[in-house]
Amino acid sequence: MTQRPLRDFVVEMTRLVERETGEAALFGAARPLLADLLRDRHWLPEAFATTGARYQQYLLHCDPLQRFSLVSFVWGPGQATPIHDHTTWGLLGILEGAETAQRYARDDGLWHPVGDEDRFEPGDIDAVSPGIGDIHRVSNARADRASISIHLNGGNIGAIDRHIFDPETGAERPFRSGYTSDVVPNLWL
Repeated sequence: MTQRPLRDFVVEMTRLVERETGEAALFGAARPLLADLLRDRHWLPEAFATTGARYQQYLLHCDPLQRFSLVSFVWGPGQATPIHDHTTWGLLGILEGAETAQRYARDDGLWHPVGDEDRFEPGDIDAVSPGIGDIHRVSNARADRASISIHLNGGNIGAIDRHIFDPETGAERPFRSGYTSDVVPNLWL
């Protein structure tokens, strides 16, 4: 297994954040980079594609200046997030399996679904940000096997202060997602 696709992504993404800071420009230029990474699963080490009792978030790379981070999300059958926000921009792409996402908005103090639930298959990419909407609930669309998505976010997503929302009470609770593992892939293998 070679880490070259991941290394190439990190190099190109670093070059991108050095010259672009606007969200629209980042989305436009980062989307094809992420699409290239989603074409083949073989670059992702098995240690970063393992399910657990709940969904797993493995750090693949964090820019030293925390301008972006890349993680693999691994979902076991039936696993889902609570309703949550990101407080930063993000591109979320499906590497293997399928996911569903339901966006939410607050109305009368409670959180309600907005629009239809979206389904994403391998190669599909979704975008989130506070400006375009970043509050959603995501789940594995496969009842019988794992799904893997690759998330590119502004900042160090595991260290960003975020929120979980209770749809029944409207309450919000702060959280930091952290990471499942304390190691990252070696980009030079």
